[in-house]
Amino acid sequence: MRAALIWGGLGLALALPLGAAALSPLLAWREPVYIAAGFAGVIGLGLLLVQPLLALGLLPGLSAPHARRIHGWTGASLVAAVILHVVGLWITSPPDVIDALTFTSPTPFSIWGVLAMWGIFATALLAASWRRLHLHPRLWRRAHLALAALIAGGTIAHALLIDGTMELFTKLGLCLLVGLTVARALVARWGARR
Repeated sequence: MRAALIWGGLGLALALPLGAAALSPLLAWREPVYIAAGFAGVIGLGLLLVQPLLALGLLPGLSAPHARRIHGWTGASLVAAVILHVVGLWITSPPDVIDALTFTSPTPFSIWGVLAMWGIFATALLAASWRRLHLHPRLWRRAHLALAALIAGGTIAHALLIDGTMELFTKLGLCLLVGLTVARALVARWGARR
């Protein structure tokens, strides 16, 4: 029963924002590429909820090695979602993306989104190469946790500052869940280190 509640709650937390975004009146008259880019962003935010749950072993029915493997696949999916998000926005409005990437955009949500994006890319690069770089596992974990905090904080700020296709209450709820689970992961890992 507990496992069903956890999986059901996670499914609901991920599905509600997607469903609410699909019903947004702001999608009217938008190009399919722009809509796909927006949904890639919503999916990326949802994946940020899944990642710490996998890292902490809080999803029932998954062994630790299996959860770690899925954590890696989810991380790769997060990178893909971010690339789709940025490329889709580039296709629809290259000047806005250039302004965001060069930190000259007048909109604060762009800065937070770009910081989170570079954090995601840095994490993926570290995850793929930490053994080849001969990084000590403790250093890798610290870097990963610091980047996770940057990614979560930047993404939450990015999402909350945008008045876009995401419905306000489901967006607030998902951002709150992401913030709480990442905070729990940071506290748990800090406690384990001490």
